[in-house]
Amino acid sequence: MYDTILVPFDGTDEAQKGAKHAVDLAASVGAAVHALYVIDLPGTPRTVYIRDDEEEMREEYRKYGEEATAEVCNMAAERNVDCVQALQSGTVHEEVVEYAEDNEVDLIVMGSAYRGTLGAVFGGNVERVVRGSSVPVTTIRMRVDE
Repeated sequence: MYDTILVPFDGTDEAQKGAKHAVDLAASVGAAVHALYVIDLPGTPRTVYIRDDEEEMREEYRKYGEEATAEVCNMAAERNVDCVQALQSGTVHEEVVEYAEDNEVDLIVMGSAYRGTLGAVFGGNVERVVRGSSVPVTTIRMRVDE
């Protein structure tokens, strides 16, 4: 059924909920998990000073991404699930969809925060992944009281 499950993960509460579901599912079907963190730095630097700051920021994001994906892999290890850590740079929803297609992922599992009526109208990364992915996507939405 599923051999590879992709978990886009940024360390937020909603991402934690999605990761837990993905690891539980992977353990029950014998799948591997790919933990993906996307470094998304908007805008183009206009001065050398900003560019230098951007490089520092990129390095901080990279370190954070390694820690975040290690957290998912630790969850997976507790359930005897194989886990791959991955970092990408770019727009979150585009990188998630591209990674899934490039790595023959069978399912994407994403946690999503309660966004209210206005959030549902505008959408976010989860909605963009659902709309743009040819790979099935399972969303785990948090309740308003979580």
